[in-house]
Amino acid sequence: MLEELANNYSHFFERDLLEEINQVGVLKEVKEGDVLIEIGSYVKSMPLLLTGAIKILRQDDDGDELLLYFLEKGDTCAMTLTCCLGRTKSEIRAMAETDAKLIMIPIEKMEEWSAKYKSWRNFVFESYHSRLNEMLETIDSIAFLKMDARLLKYLNEKARVSEDHIIYSTHQDIAYELHTSRVVVSRLLKKLENMGKVELHRNYIILKKE
Repeated sequence: MLEELANNYSHFFERDLLEEINQVGVLKEVKEGDVLIEIGSYVKSMPLLLTGAIKILRQDDDGDELLLYFLEKGDTCAMTLTCCLGRTKSEIRAMAETDAKLIMIPIEKMEEWSAKYKSWRNFVFESYHSRLNEMLETIDSIAFLKMDARLLKYLNEKARVSEDHIIYSTHQDIAYELHTSRVVVSRLLKKLENMGKVELHRNYIILKKE
């Protein structure tokens, strides 16, 4: 595990901290679709992502979801950090976008390392900054982009994090994550297909390369 840690986080952390993470961290492997953190649950550990991608979702009172951002290797989740430090319930759902491998860090170590390691403090601050920018980008997309542009941006992001231009999502799945209706998604996907941007199949979508 130490080697994987070093490969993903050596540009953030010094050797001593990497060794501490290796000692106290719990390796966790999840499959695509697994829920790591549920809305309303208490977060007892913080994830450091080694491989794969995790999507962070919000949910409204009607149960409809909205994709906020993706986490990739070398990332952690600022929303999780906030819940851990504040001992509050989670306001997001974290779900595996692809098969993934994580190291779970106990809450008590987060405060200890913040005092002990400048690199850890910098990592936490940078994580807050990165996730805030990603949420602002999501807000901008909702406020300023037409739905067809949002949809294409979403498909490109899905392809990027999965490193695959074939997207195995139903029209309903996409509608949930964009907080719209399946009818709208199906209509816009057909429009994108006519524009040569995508190729639609029964159970998957092929994103055409520019």
